[in-house]
Amino acid sequence: MAQQENKRLKRKVRNSYLISTVSIALVLFLLGSVGYLIMNALRATEQMQESMTIYVMLDSEVSADDANAIGTRLRAMEEVRDALFVSKEAAAEDFKQYVGGDFEEFLEYNPLPDSWEVRLKSDYSTRAEVEKFEKAAMAWQGVDEVVYQKNVVEQIGANIRSFNLVLLLFGGTLLVISLILLNNTIRVSIFSKRYLINTMKLVGASKGFIMRPFLWDSVRQGLYAGLIATALFIAMIAGLNRKLPDVMMLAGNMPLLYIVGAMMAGGVVISLLFTTFALNKFINMNSARIHLY
Repeated sequence: MAQQENKRLKRKVRNSYLISTVSIALVLFLLGSVGYLIMNALRATEQMQESMTIYVMLDSEVSADDANAIGTRLRAMEEVRDALFVSKEAAAEDFKQYVGGDFEEFLEYNPLPDSWEVRLKSDYSTRAEVEKFEKAAMAWQGVDEVVYQKNVVEQIGANIRSFNLVLLLFGGTLLVISLILLNNTIRVSIFSKRYLINTMKLVGASKGFIMRPFLWDSVRQGLYAGLIATALFIAMIAGLNRKLPDVMMLAGNMPLLYIVGAMMAGGVVISLLFTTFALNKFINMNSARIHLY
């Protein structure tokens, strides 16, 4: 009878260990997937900011050397990501294709000026930074006008602020909920071993002696959970790469390495931390109350 009870208890403990390991792995996988989604979303907003074009229109009488000098100054600016020279002839050809007619034949001359097509870095795509760039460029000799869609700049800034706020709230809420679930899962796992902990206390084992094997188990559990979460995450990325290759191209490979590393480290840290909290609770609990918990 006692042997059957021991087997039943061991099976219960083993099942609790497996359930908690799988639970940690699934939460890590969920957090990693959401992290990957957020990184893609942030990269998409960054590309949207960098796609905004500013046209630096040159004076009609500007020389080729002066135009090149303006381009050199533009490329040397910290906020400029790239600058492309557009001649008046190229601008005319583009405009002809846009309107579907030859306006030069009607006007008998080309009114479009030479210009520089500028794209700013994402950190400098706010309204204040764009206006600062406009003011600086307008002060240069040879620059006639700086043209960009002001309403688009304002709309992009407002949308990105709202989007980042939503991402922050979503990610923070998910993290808190996940940590609460993991804490409860690990607490239940330690709960199944409360009588073993109490027995070790009764025979005079020190707190460090009791905790040591449980903490080592928690490290192994965290590693196993991290490996399971990594396998699930890689399988998900492989599926996305086949079906939606643009998603993979958007994020790149480095974020994947960061997320995998974070899942492995997170599994160990979370398991170790919450195991320590749960152990302290049961070790410090009065032995007469252990069966009431």
